[in-house]
Amino acid sequence: MSEKKTIKVTLVKSPIGTNADHRATVLGLGLKKIGQTRELEDTPAVRGMITKVAYLVRAE
Repeated sequence: MSEKKTIKVTLVKSPIGTNADHRATVLGLGLKKIGQTRELEDTPAVRGMITKVAYLVRAE
């Protein structure tokens, strides 16, 4: 079986002062501190979350 694809997401800008829904999305991605990186499963739901807060995160 092949491994599931993953995507690395890093918080690069503070969500302070942003829409509450966007702050919740950042927390949903598991990011709390600037510079923190999470490796998440590459699913349409995760990609949608990344697109929503693209101005706060960097995805690799």
